[in-house]
Amino acid sequence: MPEHKHISAKDFFLQLGAMVALYASAISFTMLVFEYINVFFPDVLGIGGYDDTSNSFRSIRWSISMLIVVFPLYIWMAWFLEKSYKKYPERRKVWIRKWLVYLTLFVAAIIIIGNFITLIYNALGGELTTRFVLKVITLFFVTGSVFGYYFLDIKKHKDD
Repeated sequence: MPEHKHISAKDFFLQLGAMVALYASAISFTMLVFEYINVFFPDVLGIGGYDDTSNSFRSIRWSISMLIVVFPLYIWMAWFLEKSYKKYPERRKVWIRKWLVYLTLFVAAIIIIGNFITLIYNALGGELTTRFVLKVITLFFVTGSVFGYYFLDIKKHKDD
């Protein structure tokens, strides 16, 4: 199936579904870690002197719920797509996959760049708290993992 040919609705929605599940998983995991950071390192200058931990615990429950449902769905879809690529290597080159992978790389790169800018800005202002640094590390880990996975996948299969 050359890349200029039409793809099936099944291929389109599997590719789109896998990326939506990846984004939802990445966002949920990031929110989960951020809320744990908020609980363990409260902002004593926040409203009333302390963070509202009841809101944090609601966000933690929501993030865990999302991860329990969406992350296994992403793993299954990625496995299913990888299995189909082994059987039909030309499916790896369909336009929807290429666009979604490059969009994902672009978004991850923008987040990483923005994270560096925020880190430098706060460092120059003398505002490097443990809470802030842990959130920056979390964003680097999540976006770096996504970026690295898809970047290496492109390099690995560029000759396919």
